Amino acid sequence: MTIDELKTKKIAVLLGGLSAEREVSLNSGKAVLASLQRQGYDAVGIDVGRDLAQRLVEEKVERAFIALHGRFGEDGSVQGLLELMGVPYTGSGVLASALAIDKVAAKVMFAAAGLKLAPYQVLRRGEELKLENPLPVVVKPSKEGSSVGVSIVKEPGQMEKALEEAFRYDAEILIEAFISGKEVQVGILDGRAMGAIEIVPKNEFYDYEAKYTDGGAEHILPARLPESVYQAVLKEGEKAHAALGCDCYSRVDFLVNEKGECYLLEVNTLPGMTDLSLLPEIARGSGIDFDQLVTRILLAASLKI
Repeated sequence: MTIDELKTKKIAVLLGGLSAEREVSLNSGKAVLASLQRQGYDAVGIDVGRDLAQRLVEEKVERAFIALHGRFGEDGSVQGLLELMGVPYTGSGVLASALAIDKVAAKVMFAAAGLKLAPYQVLRRGEELKLENPLPVVVKPSKEGSSVGVSIVKEPGQMEKALEEAFRYDAEILIEAFISGKEVQVGILDGRAMGAIEIVPKNEFYDYEAKYTDGGAEHILPARLPESVYQAVLKEGEKAHAALGCDCYSRVDFLVNEKGECYLLEVNTLPGMTDLSLLPEIARGSGIDFDQLVTRILLAASLKI
């Protein structure tokens, strides 16, 4: 479908939603909606609730741009509804979305693809912790994004609070060996890496505050890596995107240590689209402005099943 043809379609930007990342999604969605309207698309914003199917019918939606983050938006739920209703949508399909948001399931796929992972263990609510890795470790919920519920445990006395925080968001959590290195994130568009950006957070790590507060982190594009390592992390990003069967775009997060080893953290199938978001910044660095990025994502909207 061409851009001119798309401009004859009713497009809904799905934003907000029911997850812990609702505020970030509202900001992403507003930025995408403004871009589409600025470019002359017939676009409307829909704050996603349990009446989504009804809203889609009322608005006569023909294409959906998903700007949701977290549960009920990034996990395959909305994607399944759109498939059922026959509404083509942006981003990855049901299976890739469900795999990506489930860090435990994703790690199985990444390991099968030969990607390098930090040693980890899985703990479920009610189980007794038998720590398999020496401190420090990173404790995180299995199915949340934006560093929600994530803690770094350096001393035994910090573990109880970290577990309690992670279990607030999920009944299954990950405890990963802490990898010291540069935080590097690869932007993927149409299945190809656009570039890699380095994050230098002002806080201890790239947490929720650092991600969504202006000045919370320094962004360095391109990432300060030897050329061979830089090219390797781009390839690993594409490999991780493909390992989950992702569609069109994603952001892939790594830690790169002093030896140049690239440890894969996760794939974000619906990365942020706010003023502080990394994917649009990486795109700009490769010569793709925000409006062009939004249009290219929209052009790839489809049914996947």
